[in-house]
Amino acid sequence: MTRTAQHSQVVQKQFGEQASAYLNSTVHAQGAEFALLQAELAGKSAARVLDLGCGAGHVSFHVASLVQEVVAYDLSQQMLDVVSRAALERELPNIRTVRGAAERLPFADGEFDYVLSRYSAHHWSDLGQALREVRRVLKPGGVAAFIDVMSPGSPLFDTYLQTVEVLRDTSHVRDYAAGEWLEQVSQAGLHTRSTQRQRLRLEFGSWIARMRTPDTLSHAILALQQSMGAEVREYFEIDADGSFSTDVLVLWCEK
Repeated sequence: MTRTAQHSQVVQKQFGEQASAYLNSTVHAQGAEFALLQAELAGKSAARVLDLGCGAGHVSFHVASLVQEVVAYDLSQQMLDVVSRAALERELPNIRTVRGAAERLPFADGEFDYVLSRYSAHHWSDLGQALREVRRVLKPGGVAAFIDVMSPGSPLFDTYLQTVEVLRDTSHVRDYAAGEWLEQVSQAGLHTRSTQRQRLRLEFGSWIARMRTPDTLSHAILALQQSMGAEVREYFEIDADGSFSTDVLVLWCEK
């Protein structure tokens, strides 16, 4: 079994068991970026959209009424089942689901006007390959938007962030810094249009509960937080209960 296949199994196990929790997660259901996506798609009623790494489908639900079709695409069949049921309940018949990995998109060249991806890329085993696939399935002039937790770039802050992420969720690969994103996007043949930094507040209890992180690892995260220096605790705004803030990147690019 390849490393990519092994990682895919970890991702499916981690998220399949928690699919419904992500549908009901406030962090995933709300965000200023939804208004940005809707503004971009306003007046694009003929557009075909790929929601890449759709999770519980929040991006799909926010944009479906504006476009012709949304393909909700994810590695976890349990997540896709949640999306299908919720789309039916919300009367959004133009959402269809397809299962697969970001690095191997089962779509024709130039099939989509937009590719949107939110809080997914940090799970991909090969960001560069996934971005090349995004470019391939976009129409000429097509637009992609990536929204994900972002590494601050500082080696100390980066080490801390990646450590707590993988302690909480063993399917975590990497939160990339803005510079890493820009380099990978360029190497994939896409052209960056804009970037924006947001802050995201995470309540520790629900953050841990969504992944059903074992108590031993939850306690390890809390111990690590309290043992870090003041500069880390201040940057991430770490509270005594473990709640903290992190950076989010909103990146727009074009083919």
